[in-house]
Amino acid sequence: MKLAEALTARADLQRRIEQLRARITANARYQEGEEPAEDAAALLLEADAALAQLRDLIRRINATNSRLDLGADGTMTDALAARDVLRLQHSLLADAAAAASGANDQFLRQMRSELRQISALPVTALRSRADAVAQELRELDNRIQQANWLHDLKE
Repeated sequence: MKLAEALTARADLQRRIEQLRARITANARYQEGEEPAEDAAALLLEADAALAQLRDLIRRINATNSRLDLGADGTMTDALAARDVLRLQHSLLADAAAAASGANDQFLRQMRSELRQISALPVTALRSRADAVAQELRELDNRIQQANWLHDLKE
């Protein structure tokens, strides 16, 4: 199994567990004289089995990521950490540029006597930095995705 397939399987298992959670809570109590739509105890057993599968899959994904060498990007774990930080950095820069440009302001100055709002940050430079970070993020994400499809999941 390729790493990308394991990541898809992990997402599917997580969705399945959330569906089971909803079904369990919907059927955990029922009115006297009625029957629940589903057996909550059987659903709980099914959820336990899915959780065990998820734990094993996550363990294998993490083991693979920590051993997978991506060259200049370090291990897959290093690359994933870098990607997370790049996403945060891009968001921070974009939000700062939007705030400095007044894009989020709801009220504009109506009269000359009102105080003007002045930007404390260089909007153009922030947007340029945000664009550069976004480009770096896209390139790193492409390398991560490529590695996901090229490498097998470790045992």
